[in-house]
Formats: sequence, C-alpha cells, structure tokens
Amino acid sequence: MKRIRFWGTRGSLPVALTAAQVRRKIVAAVRGATGRVFASDADLDAYVDGLGVHGYGTYGGHSSCVEIDTGGGEYVLCDMGSGARAFGQATLARHGPAAPQTYHVFMSHVHWDHIMGMPFFTPAYIPGNRVHVYGGHAALEEAFRRQQGPPSFPVDFSAFRADIDFTQLEPNRPHDVAGMTVTLMRQNHIGDSYGYRFEAEGRTVIYSTDSEHTLADPVETDAFVEFFRNANVVIFDAMYSLADAISVKADWGHSSNVVGVELCQLAGAKQLCMFHHEPASDDDAIARVLDDTRRYEQITRTGKPLLVTSAYDGMEIDL
Repeated sequence: MKRIRFWGTRGSLPVALTAAQVRRKIVAAVRGATGRVFASDADLDAYVDGLGVHGYGTYGGHSSCVEIDTGGGEYVLCDMGSGARAFGQATLARHGPAAPQTYHVFMSHVHWDHIMGMPFFTPAYIPGNRVHVYGGHAALEEAFRRQQGPPSFPVDFSAFRADIDFTQLEPNRPHDVAGMTVTLMRQNHIGDSYGYRFEAEGRTVIYSTDSEHTLADPVETDAFVEFFRNANVVIFDAMYSLADAISVKADWGHSSNVVGVELCQLAGAKQLCMFHHEPASDDDAIARVLDDTRRYEQITRTGKPLLVTSAYDGMEIDL
C-alpha cells in the first residue's frame, strides 16, 4: 500500500459551498493580506497555504469515497458515495476508456449516502472493465440494483456494461484481495456496518465509518482496540461532538473525535484521520474540531504522539 486518496468525506449527504460561503472566504483572505507584499509566487503560495484548508478551500462536499493506492495495477475503493463520480473520471483521464481496468470496492454498508455514486461511476458503463463489490451484507447486490429501479432513477442497472459481481465476506477472518489481507468487523450502526482492516507490505489501514463507539462495553472496546492495533492510519467516523454523541444523538450510529483519540491511543495507532463530517458543519466548525482534537490528544498522551488530521476531498496520505 502506497497512499490513501479521499474523494468524498461528508456524512449523510453531499454538501456544496454556497456563494455566500465562498465570498466570506475570499473577503477573509483579502483582509488578511492587507499590507503584505508578495515578492514572488512562492510568497503568495505560502500565504495561501497558511490560511488552512478551511480558509483557501473546503473540507469537502462529496459523500464517502476513499481510494487505497496499493501500487499495483488494480484499484481499491472504500464505499461508493458521490465522490465515486470524481474518482471514476480521474481513472478514465489516466487510462482512457479503451484500457480495461479492475476495481475492488469495499462497502461499509448500503445506506444511500454510501451507494449513491454508483449510477454516475462511468467505468461501470464501459465493456471490459471489472467491478468487484465486497461487503458484509446479504442485501449488497439488492441495494445497488434497487436504487436504479423505477421510479428512483432513469437508468436501470442493466445499462452497466462492465462485469460487475458482488461478494459477501465473512467477518473476523482474513481475505486475500488485490494483494492485501482484508478483515472486516461488524460495527454498531442501524442495519449494521462493517469496518475494514487492510494489511500489505507491513502497513495497515483501518476504514471505520458509520459506527457508534461508546466505550461503555469493555469487551466491545477491547475488540475494536485489537482491530485498530498498530495501524498506520485509522480513518474514523467522528461525525459528532462528544456531547452530541452521548446525548441528543445517542444511538444514531456515529462516533466522536474524543472517542477516536482514545481508541487510537489504546491501539497504538500512528494517525487518526477524522472522517464522515457532519453535513451541518461548515469548514470553520470542522477546523475548530480539528484544533480541539489535537489539544485533547496532547493532554491525554501517555505514549508516542498520535497524529490527528481531518479528511477533505482531494487529501492524500502517504503510507
């Protein structure tokens, strides 16, 4: 495994910046540049970079879609949220439509925000491509077919020309896929979801979204700590604040930044990447959560530092 690329990082539904939000970012950037002299493009780039993702860009609008670049000739994707469209366009730009490609797609679950990108995934319409979809749910294929049935969508599933197959994986045992050892674990979410542990070449990536980790059950907590053990990166559903997660949004199937830190610290993970952002949170709110989480990691640290980041569309993490 070489790197992780994020194509969609929002939870529940895609969110676009409004014109007013873009204007506020521009005004803030111009105001911050008052009195500055940019002697070169490098000076300008340094200023823009200093604004942070929330200042010069956005933490993203697409729903869940994460690529794991194995360094091999086949693609690996986690979830098919709306970010799958951009991912598909990027692979076509890279190879062209005539060169057959193989895509391995691991599904956390089949709620709509995680499958809605499939109808717009152009490689699925191209003969010769192969799309292998994996997950823990028996209704995996049914969910993908149903969203394209009438009256929900104008293009039926039968319009796909790629070879598409669905495989239900057994949890808690290793599977060999695309040069990786893949293990999935059932998580606490309405209708169930599955977290994934990907291992290859001495590196480990955890993809754990749409899971409510309360730390209330020691046996369950210990199981997830072992699942996360020594991971290079843990991609973690930190949709809610701790206050929300234990009060008004308890039992909603998502976790908090604080719980993410605690699980990763117990597991000896190297990096926590917060993911599945609350759609009601704007970029400034997500940036504040990131700052707060980094401070929390510092004051609770008992061993090696845990790197804390927050995913955004277009972000890459080298492994």
